[in-house]
Amino acid sequence: MRTVLKSTALLATAGLALSVAACSSSGSGSSNNADKPLVVVASPTPHAQILDYIKDNLAAKAGLKLTVKEVSDYTLQNPAVQDGSADANFFQHVPYLTDFNKTHGTDIVPVEAVHLEPLGVYSKKVKKVGDLADGASVAVPNDATNEGRALKLLADNQVITLKSGAGITATIQDIASNPKHLKFKELDAAQLPRALDDVDAAVINGNNALGAGLKPATDAILLEKAQDNPYANVLAVKKGHENDPRVQKLAQLLHSPEVKKYIEDTFQGSVIPAF
Repeated sequence: MRTVLKSTALLATAGLALSVAACSSSGSGSSNNADKPLVVVASPTPHAQILDYIKDNLAAKAGLKLTVKEVSDYTLQNPAVQDGSADANFFQHVPYLTDFNKTHGTDIVPVEAVHLEPLGVYSKKVKKVGDLADGASVAVPNDATNEGRALKLLADNQVITLKSGAGITATIQDIASNPKHLKFKELDAAQLPRALDDVDAAVINGNNALGAGLKPATDAILLEKAQDNPYANVLAVKKGHENDPRVQKLAQLLHSPEVKKYIEDTFQGSVIPAF
């Protein structure tokens, strides 16, 4: 991840650790942990909503004690799992996780893919991407994997072209042609919905769009396709904890018919089950 955690983030991480340490557990799934709550940190929308549905409707029958901690700042969630103050997290896709592990020297691994939040282009000024004027301003996420994902969405729809070999970590420096001379603004992903008044268009992650009251299925002027999409969000744990019986129970519940129906009914195409 390109953004370096500053001291405030480190302090917030410490606060998060203190808030969950009392009910979190260490170890890789021994019987000593079986009766302890599984502590999962998650972004509020839709991740924590899905987990709360499981906690309220499915967990007890499955013999799972589940504690859900909402954390809006997603930069804190992998550190919480790495230092053991949380047992698992639910907020990220595998390309982001791979980049985070590489950048920070962590060893967090995916357990199950749960859902896709389609990335979309939003605008208060035009109805379709083709209507963007010459020199229009377009905001994109500034973290490594999501910026590349945003640029790929634009390239796949002939808005720009990328240099040969530009992969999922492409940046605006990898743009090979820009026929409309679009002016790109790199912003923190969470800030993008608020930037819509100040730019001609913004490429916004599904969870941030939902959190801002946008409906990706109907409000986006361009939306990512679900087929063969590598960006499904995953339940993740520190390496060695994948076989913790509590983690396995949660993984099974996340792939249950009840959860699939809940996602489809609640988010109506703005969040898509990946199973």
